[in-house]
Amino acid sequence: MLSFCFFYFLLFLAFKKIQFSKLALFFKPVQKPKRNNVSTSMENLPHELVSNILSRLPSRELLKNKLVCKTWYNLITDSHFTNNYYSFHNQLQNQEEHLLVIRRPFISSLKTTISLHSSTFNDPKKNVCSSLLNPPEQYNSEHKYWSEIMGPCNGIYLLQGNPNVLMNASLQQFKALPESHLTDSNGIYSLTDYASFGFDPKTNDYKVIVLKDLWLKETDERQKGYWTGELYSLNSNSWKKLDAETLPLPIEICGSSSSSSSRVYTYVNNCCHWWSFVNNHDESQGMNQDFVLSFDIVNEVFRKIKVPRICESSQETFVTLAPFEESSTIGFIVNPIRGNVKHFDVWVMRDYWDEGSWIKQYSVGSIELEIDRLMGFIGSNRFLWKCNDDELVLHEHDSQKRRDIKVKDYGKYDDSFRAVVYKESLVSLQRGK
Repeated sequence: MLSFCFFYFLLFLAFKKIQFSKLALFFKPVQKPKRNNVSTSMENLPHELVSNILSRLPSRELLKNKLVCKTWYNLITDSHFTNNYYSFHNQLQNQEEHLLVIRRPFISSLKTTISLHSSTFNDPKKNVCSSLLNPPEQYNSEHKYWSEIMGPCNGIYLLQGNPNVLMNASLQQFKALPESHLTDSNGIYSLTDYASFGFDPKTNDYKVIVLKDLWLKETDERQKGYWTGELYSLNSNSWKKLDAETLPLPIEICGSSSSSSSRVYTYVNNCCHWWSFVNNHDESQGMNQDFVLSFDIVNEVFRKIKVPRICESSQETFVTLAPFEESSTIGFIVNPIRGNVKHFDVWVMRDYWDEGSWIKQYSVGSIELEIDRLMGFIGSNRFLWKCNDDELVLHEHDSQKRRDIKVKDYGKYDDSFRAVVYKESLVSLQRGK
């Protein structure tokens, strides 16, 4: 382990063109080295230098170095280092796109797989797939499933299904959320729910928000436009019911896990987002009114954001909400549902706090792809599509380059297939440790 660290250290010195003779400033020669001299020398290295070197290591390798010496242990477990590691380390990987792909076969004898795919536009022949982790055995029965994967939020992901699970893929940590029984009471139950999650910097807590539809047990009728909200806290490992008066009812929420639609994780400015609409029962008012429903993870309040009227018919076009400009604002992509030749309009909210700042930023036309769904939107111009042949396509608008990414195929046994951007993280899901 020590030789591994020294290897990175020497590479760093060479990169910075530091003369190796300067090593004498840190390592004093002795006739008979004692057992603890290496540890002592490590502790004498400049703090900024050690921090820079260690931040270049993958998270699992980095955690092993907590045992090198007390100084390194204190550094690696420091919350400031943990937060900086996420941005610094992943910024070094910006020449490649790392995708986390999760697949669950239809038949129970085949296990759910989670794999890491790396792709780059600069080298069209480079497409590396490496097995990242396998879910624990308790998640591989036929009664367990995940229909969506959301994230990353500081390298944490939410697997929505049965059960809902928070995951740090780089540390191979899973945290199953406890069941909530807040809705199944007072003569009502729920069949459909929409989840999202985010980080509360004020309390250093990860929270999961779930919106559930309402059905009457007596009549088995859905209360259209009415939902209940529940909030999970990782710190307390418990759920609480949100005040019904905070929800801007009645509303309808778009998107599901069906093949005709999908959701892109849209967490911006500490807020979760869903594309929604309000039914206009008065025909004289025309079509339904679209808007974005936002939930502030920190203050635990909802907000309705007005959007331009861009959909002539929900039967002919599909809208996907997505984060833009490195998650500083939101936008949406409009595309036709029918036909193999696709074109897209990209709208962006220039000022997140001004709902009058929507603009159509650009259009993408005549892409010949048999697209199943939009999996993700990276930066401000990269589209991640899932095609009908279970192939991922990463398309860059500015350069018009594309990368085809083939993932493991189960053929007719394939059931669930989702992909998101992968980020390394030191954030532990084990609270209090």
